[in-house]
Amino acid sequence: MSKDTAIFAGGCFWCMVEPFDQQPGIDSVISGYTGGHVANPTYEQVCSHTTGHTEAVEITFDPEVISYKDLVEIYWRQTDPTDASGQFQDRGDSYRPVIFVNSEEQRKVAEESKKQLAESGMFDEPIVTSIEDAKPFYPAEDYHQDFYKKNPLRAQIEELGGRQQFKDTKWAK
Repeated sequence: MSKDTAIFAGGCFWCMVEPFDQQPGIDSVISGYTGGHVANPTYEQVCSHTTGHTEAVEITFDPEVISYKDLVEIYWRQTDPTDASGQFQDRGDSYRPVIFVNSEEQRKVAEESKKQLAESGMFDEPIVTSIEDAKPFYPAEDYHQDFYKKNPLRAQIEELGGRQQFKDTKWAK
């Protein structure tokens, strides 16, 4: 079985795990930090907004079962691609929406998908999600991993804090 990785940032990583984790062909979804200038940052350091990191998920997947294009489509349904200042109730640079690509093929898929989304007419505002080269990814502390499984009630509260309202729009249908 071949493996590939995808890295997506779209607000709090707690809310980004479950939609990918539930898909066939997904080997793992790890919460972590990427895009900054400090090696092995802690959650507290990232929350200080001084490390340059973004909360993200690193997905290991089997491209023979689920394509990178499929993952990008799932990603769009989890984020507000018109909000560069954070996502839903999560505000600041550490919550900005970014697709981190690790190859020219991923970049091509992400850029084409972003273009299609922009041309779809589903959003009145411009699509501002960045597409950037992958940077070192640092797994978050253990208590952040599989948060939706360990803390289902809290995960539902986070979901209701903004993402669910967004999912109920025409974009998610």
